[in-house]
Amino acid sequence: MLIEMVFLNSLTKLLPGRDPQPDDRLRPGDWTALRGERTAVQVALRWRYEPGVSGNSATVYLQLSGPAALSVSRVLPVPVRLPVYPGHDDNILTDRPGLVPDLLQAQEAGAHLAGDAWLLRLTDNQWQVCWLELVVPEVLAAGRQDFRAVVLDAAGERLADGCFDLTVSPAALPPQTLLHTEWFHADCLADYYRVPVRSEAWWQIVGRFLATAAAHGVNLVLTPVFTPPLDTAVGGERTTVQLVDVRRDQDGWSFDLTALKRWVDLARDSGIANLEIAHLFTQWGARATPKIMAWTENGLERVFGWDTPADSPAYRAFLEVFLPRLVASLDEWGLAGHVYFHISDEPSLKDLASYQAARDLVVPLIGDYPVIDALSDFTFYQTGAVTHPIPANNHIEPFLEANVPGLWTYYCCGQHQVVSNRFMAMPSARCRILGVQLYRYRIEGFLHWGYNFYNSQYSVRPLNPYVENDADGAFPAGDAFLVYPGPGGAPQASLRLKVFHQALNDLGALQLLESLIGRKAVNALIDQDLTEPLTFRCYP
Repeated sequence: MLIEMVFLNSLTKLLPGRDPQPDDRLRPGDWTALRGERTAVQVALRWRYEPGVSGNSATVYLQLSGPAALSVSRVLPVPVRLPVYPGHDDNILTDRPGLVPDLLQAQEAGAHLAGDAWLLRLTDNQWQVCWLELVVPEVLAAGRQDFRAVVLDAAGERLADGCFDLTVSPAALPPQTLLHTEWFHADCLADYYRVPVRSEAWWQIVGRFLATAAAHGVNLVLTPVFTPPLDTAVGGERTTVQLVDVRRDQDGWSFDLTALKRWVDLARDSGIANLEIAHLFTQWGARATPKIMAWTENGLERVFGWDTPADSPAYRAFLEVFLPRLVASLDEWGLAGHVYFHISDEPSLKDLASYQAARDLVVPLIGDYPVIDALSDFTFYQTGAVTHPIPANNHIEPFLEANVPGLWTYYCCGQHQVVSNRFMAMPSARCRILGVQLYRYRIEGFLHWGYNFYNSQYSVRPLNPYVENDADGAFPAGDAFLVYPGPGGAPQASLRLKVFHQALNDLGALQLLESLIGRKAVNALIDQDLTEPLTFRCYP
């Protein structure tokens, strides 16, 4: 049986039907990591059919050895209908529908071979790529560490083997300082797995998805105090995922925050210490209120929503009771300094007046808790409508020039030209470069809207993200989610999740280097081989 084996760097995306190129291949000394860092390389295997000798496919076992245990995931291609928008730039892998590698399917070691071995089924003349991941142990000796990969048949006969090496730094990766949120859509988990919100099954699933997020650098979670008014058609509704129980009677409003406290504790136990309170007004302009369900004399009913104007006296009266009650609980739970509020997502200049009015209502009611919002018009900052803006990375220059303190940035589907992003059809380097850019501009936070959005645009219907990854043709494949809803209520990772986490590790490594040689020297190293200094728009 003829098996080819090639080791690849972690930035390679090997599209079906293509062969590894010279720059894709892992060379001795290429793979380096700090202690404590989550790092990876890839191995590609190809089997060729031999008439009269072999069957229609080959079952083989991949065996790894070395000074530390590597996990193995198959890199699987997924169907992509909308790879990029029209008018895209040239820094993409493809602009045609087809299969693109993205899903990481964790492999279990084979049981009947001696030692750890992973079962793989190969088909004729097609590369099967595996993601080999290591969280570098703190006790692993600095310097070169050698690993070996061996391919065996079912009888244990050796078919191919090869060696690769990791250079371990004597230093440890420092703790992450960047605030990082990937918006968590808890309603999508209920919809996909068909479990009721707040059922024990739902809580367990939420915990698994939170833990995976935390393990990959997410330290701030969107918290559905009320069902988030995000990507919802005007007049439409998303599945209710409200964590605060509301009651209205002749004495006014009262609140039970038991489920919210359970969410807080679950997030903390998962490793996420910071919360974002879901937006208190509708997206794209703060024109209406979120859907809020309450127990009344008529039973459980919707008391606010699209039919309630943002400046409704009734909603004002509601917030004047609810927000002080919420803040008091956040303080009691030790969350002061760890919670951020939102008014409305992505308002435009025409929405300035309605946004300002909404903010003026909320801010006096939340004490010292900050308000952050994704927006891109500098006028919002100039007028004081927002003091903690989050501009998109293709609109960030005026905010940088104004030296906005504590600046964040974000990207989503609209950032499809020139700047960094992470669509499936983009090369991994375009995702990973963000870490260096965040360092260059001292960015303090990063926001993305799609950790696990499994709906069509405007949440008209739920989708199966394994086959519809573009929100029903609305967003380039991969914009809406970083993890897949795997079997058993557990997330499955994407290449993009792993590579984005590598970008965060790059940021930490550069910060560590700055502590040793100074910021000026680090920036000089970043620029030393570039024709122009690195910016958000200019990068290798």
